[in-house]
Amino acid sequence: MQKLESDYNMIDWWKKAVVENYANFKGRARRAEYWYFVLGNFLLIIPFYVLAIIGALNDNTLLSTGGIIVYALVVVATIVPSLAAVARRLHDINKSGWYYFIALIPLIGGIILLVWLFTDGDRFDNNYGTDPKKIDEPEFDFEETAK
Repeated sequence: MQKLESDYNMIDWWKKAVVENYANFKGRARRAEYWYFVLGNFLLIIPFYVLAIIGALNDNTLLSTGGIIVYALVVVATIVPSLAAVARRLHDINKSGWYYFIALIPLIGGIILLVWLFTDGDRFDNNYGTDPKKIDEPEFDFEETAK
């Protein structure tokens, strides 16, 4: 039995982005999917980064090297899902995934991208698909087709 998205926790959202939508650049990603994925990645890599720093400060090359290697492996393994999640998140506000490159504009580009990533998605269908938050709408008597 599959969980409803309303019952997802952070790990479920992270798994959805990494496992189900690993290289899926089509469709839309709601804010929860994107930001829980970012939080999950952050929480996953920080301990290894800290281990590398502690190893470097204590002249422990094994600890430092091990932390850096695992940190790098996690980052490399999540590059494609990260790009896909950003593209799908931009699709949710009816923008092309190529708008990600606006972040290359010094100072203002990153701010604009951050605002877009925090913006609520289109409530209805757009050029990139149906609303991921869309709940089943009630059907009214006057909408029924004659049979």
